[in-house]
Amino acid sequence: MAVKKFVVGYFEDEPELFAGVKKIRSAGYKIHDVYTPMPIHGLDKAMGLRDTSLHTAGFIYGITGTTTALSGIGWIFNSDWPINFGGKSHFDLPAWIPITFELTVLFSAVGMVMTFCYLCNLAPFVRKHHFNLRSTDDQFTVVLELTAKSNEGEIQAFLASIGAKGINTQVAESGWWLGRYDKDKTPIGTSLA
Repeated sequence: MAVKKFVVGYFEDEPELFAGVKKIRSAGYKIHDVYTPMPIHGLDKAMGLRDTSLHTAGFIYGITGTTTALSGIGWIFNSDWPINFGGKSHFDLPAWIPITFELTVLFSAVGMVMTFCYLCNLAPFVRKHHFNLRSTDDQFTVVLELTAKSNEGEIQAFLASIGAKGINTQVAESGWWLGRYDKDKTPIGTSLA
């Protein structure tokens, strides 16, 4: 896995963070992520994130469930076990609607949850780097990725100028990391500065 360096800035309240994120973006720095103790409406637009495609994935999973249900029921009643139920036809679509609906909902729900977990790297024994343990309590954290073109001192000075209360540099692995927190040798949120 690739090891990357990040400059982490801490903000105390929402208006400072929101204004800071807009300034960071207009200055052209690469925002890795922003961690907040509660949802902030409009922060995704300020960060320049695109709209999610999860609803498109849900539609595809739903169509897959519908197709699976109709083809499965059709195959069972027409080829595998054709039984005449009181003179009904073998293609009795109104009787198939409840099972088709349930399979559509099941495929979309399970598929969207699995897609969301995959995209967010959420799974048992997947370790995520915590840049600031207080970001789930009362502090707002902005994480900027250091690229080959960026200067660490310049980014730290810029964060201080826009109102960051604390700034440090951290090293973290990107991507999936399978393991357990209690078996890891390095402490969480190791800071370089």
